[in-house]
Amino acid sequence: MSGSDTAPFLSQADDTDDGPAPGTAGLPGSMGNPKSEDPEVPDREGLQRITGLSSGRSALIVAVLCYINLLNYMDRFTVAGVLPDIEQFFDIGDSSSGLIQTVFISSYMVLAPVFGYLGDRYNRKYLMCGGIAFWSLVTLGSSFIPRERFWLLLLTRGLVGVGEASYSTIAPTLIADLFVADQRSRMLSVFYFAIPVGSGLGYIAGSKVKDVAGDWHWALRVTPGLGVVAVVLLFLVVREPPRGAVERHLDSPPLNPTSWWADLRALARNPSFILSSLGFTAVAFVTGSLALWAPAFLLRSRVVLGETPPCLPGDSCSSSDSPLAPPLPPSLIFGLITCLTGVLGVGLGVEISRRLRRSNPRADPLVCAAGLLGSSPFLFLSLACARGSIVATYIFIFIGETLLSMNWAIVADILLYVVIPTRRSTAEAFQIVLSHLLGDAGSPYLIGLISDRLRQGWPPSFLSEFRALQFSLMLCAFMGALGGAAFLGAAIFIEGDRRRAQLHVQGLLCEAGPADDRIVVPQRGRSTRVPVSSVLI
Repeated sequence: MSGSDTAPFLSQADDTDDGPAPGTAGLPGSMGNPKSEDPEVPDREGLQRITGLSSGRSALIVAVLCYINLLNYMDRFTVAGVLPDIEQFFDIGDSSSGLIQTVFISSYMVLAPVFGYLGDRYNRKYLMCGGIAFWSLVTLGSSFIPRERFWLLLLTRGLVGVGEASYSTIAPTLIADLFVADQRSRMLSVFYFAIPVGSGLGYIAGSKVKDVAGDWHWALRVTPGLGVVAVVLLFLVVREPPRGAVERHLDSPPLNPTSWWADLRALARNPSFILSSLGFTAVAFVTGSLALWAPAFLLRSRVVLGETPPCLPGDSCSSSDSPLAPPLPPSLIFGLITCLTGVLGVGLGVEISRRLRRSNPRADPLVCAAGLLGSSPFLFLSLACARGSIVATYIFIFIGETLLSMNWAIVADILLYVVIPTRRSTAEAFQIVLSHLLGDAGSPYLIGLISDRLRQGWPPSFLSEFRALQFSLMLCAFMGALGGAAFLGAAIFIEGDRRRAQLHVQGLLCEAGPADDRIVVPQRGRSTRVPVSSVLI
């Protein structure tokens, strides 16, 4: 480990020749040509030899991971689907309601680096099994909390972060070790379909289970049973592939993990990773705010428009007994919109990026920037039109969420190709910490706090409740524009960082301490240091 901290940041072994020997490992198609090209993509049989898994088994593993990802987000947003009932049951305001999501995200954020470190060094399958089993148990327990113990609900929602941290930091790296290139992009798009679809199903399940059972507590008892099934599938189906094997040449030496501090230093010196993580932070801020507050905002909009009765103490906030009640509750409609826009946005983003990548190597961050910058005005219009037309609000939300969803799979793909395999779980954890610390860990509480502060200066009324939440949610449009700017910055550095990671995986470059940022190039029997840019460009 000490050697990795003192050697040059990027170095190549000394050689007495001016270039690599013909057929040097990691230089596909090169015969003494020192210029590296993109690595060869293994065919189906090649992947099977490297991973020890058939293509069918690999696809089945991705299917299991998608199922668990769907459960994770379904559980996370079931609470948002019944939030008005939770507010009424515990007799809390908007700021306390925002704490429910903030406590969960904060726990998830703190624990992510722990599981990132473990995921880079130990068996990922067993880490996920333990985390998901614990998550299922705690989620079930949270449905039995009495009304005078709101603090206990906050505690259990915080403990749920253990399970999600154990999964979210590890699952994408398994997919990265099973597939490469366009195959990986397609599998990641399938995996990240589960985020918006699971979120939408959370709203739908929360709303419908509560209506059927007549009690919102039953909405929290659906995902724990499905979580037990997930643990069984993980244990029986998933196998641990070798880390980074599909990306290196057969003759290349295996990659060994470095110290945690060396990992963090390398990630901090990776501008594409940092800037794309900042852009994703804006996505997390917006989605976290909308996830918790959009159903409540739509309900208040309907009350102001006279399309639904207000939520009064002792009544269900989505009761259909009143003749004024809409045929579908707002949480159910928003859930359906989230499902549809997620599928459309993720698929659209991956396909546009894949086509543009042929002519523009900066396509990935540019598509992410376009999605965020494009979503901001439509989200603003959805809020501005809510008092005049609920239909227009739904249309603008649909367009805005579609553009916002274009980022999910692309951001994950960027991380996987600018970070080396032995560092990816740590990178996932770092990105989770950054995006949640500055994003959705505080955004639900911040939106609720602004709403409460605005209401204090206005006369109590249903209109003031609507306007306060409307104005506070407009902060999302501004954050989306900032995120788009971060992705534009990532586009400047993406080519060099991707090439650097490729050369490292192929065994051509060795990483070490932060004191030197030069590559050792053999020149007539001696090692000569040259800037990285002169080699990468």
